[in-house]
This record gives sequence, structure tokens and C-alpha cells, in this order.
Amino acid sequence: MSLPSTADIAALAHDYHYTEPEDILTLAFERHANIAISFSGAEDVVLIDMASRLRREFSVFSLDTGRLHPETYRFIEEVRKQYGIVIDVLSPDAAAVEALVHDKGLYSFYGDGHKECCAVRKVAPLRRKLAGLDAWITGQREDQSSGTRSGLPVIQNDTAFSTPEHALVKYNPLARWSSAQVWDYIRRHDVPYNALHRQGYISIGCEPCTRPVLPNQHEREGRWWWEDAADKECGLHAGNVVAAAGR
Repeated sequence: MSLPSTADIAALAHDYHYTEPEDILTLAFERHANIAISFSGAEDVVLIDMASRLRREFSVFSLDTGRLHPETYRFIEEVRKQYGIVIDVLSPDAAAVEALVHDKGLYSFYGDGHKECCAVRKVAPLRRKLAGLDAWITGQREDQSSGTRSGLPVIQNDTAFSTPEHALVKYNPLARWSSAQVWDYIRRHDVPYNALHRQGYISIGCEPCTRPVLPNQHEREGRWWWEDAADKECGLHAGNVVAAAGR
């Protein structure tokens, strides 16, 4: 099936704005044979569980930056086993990582900001993966960041990774959900989750860049805590930053 036009996407996003996530997943699978779920956190496993219950064949990929917590690696394996799926674990280019570490050391992001390291360890591998897909599914929620995810559509053109030769569609089935809804689903359906959540971590990224949050802190405050709280994106969802700047 041909990819939707920009007008099609806008119309679909409007029509499905308050639709249940399972219906958005069904739409995504029906419209795209070449689609995958991006997996890293609790929201993503909810989507994997939903897709499994829909009895759909689906692909899953995850980014291994080389700096994840040990608990995260065990979590990836737990999800693979529980759902009986193949998880395409993507690694960064070794030469690019070596060059960054050689020139700036292992913790340059504390001084230079996280964007350069994320570009090497996360964005470049994701770009390679998405070049072979027509669409992808993420666990983004609009309440994860008032600065960059407010008003997040459930379906959108991926302006960050599309090219003139390759249009890419992004589905965010949980955009309208709250954290409480995610965890209610996890408890009701016995969905596996990262053990770090029991230690005060809410939003979990690389080990050097993630810490637990205190009571009443927003979940994204545990990510890149030394930087401006208004820009808590690593580049995987760079289109959010552009959209927020235009509002």
C-alpha cells in the first residue's frame, strides 16, 4: 500500500485523536506491512503486549548505546522471552564511538551537553534502521514533557527522519495516556518492566545520564538533569523540538 500523503496523515490524526491505542495499532498494521515498534521502556512494552493480544505479526527493535544499565539489558531479554519475539538490538558504529571517546573522553556530555553523544550512540543507529521502514510505532506520551511533547499527535509525518526519497510515518498510540494509565495496564496484564522502576527511576535512558527522581518531580527531570529542563530530547524525536519551537 502506498504511503499516506501529508493531508491523509493530518486527517487520520484528527479522526483518531481520542481513539483507543489498540485501534491505532490496528490501523498502523493494516496500512503498513513494513513497520516496527521501537522498544526501550514501560510504554513500549505495553504496545508490544497490545500487539500480541491483537494477534498481529510485528517487528521490534531496541537501541543498545553501550551505556545502558545492567537492569535494562536484563529487561530486554525478559521481554524477548515472555513474548517469544525477536528484538533487533541496534548498536552504534564502533569507529564513531571510538573517535568520540578518543577525542573527548567517556563523559564529555557533562560539559558539552548530551546531543553529540546521543547523535553517535542513538540517532545514527536509529536513522539506519528507519531507512528500511515505512513507519514506526513509539510509546511517546504528551504529558512526558510540556516543553516538547505537548499536543503530540497520535499519527504524524516523521519530519526528523523522512527524506525527499523516503517518507516515514510515526504512530504514537499512547499519546493521550497518562503515566497512571500505563502502570494500570502493566499491573492488570502482568506486563514486564525494568527493575529500576522499583528504585525511583521513571524515565530510563543511559546509565550516566539517568537518575531517580524525587517525590513530586516530573519524570523527565531524571534525564540529563544537569541541562535545561525545557529540552529533554535526545534526537530520536527531534521533530518534537521543532514543533515546540513553532508554537
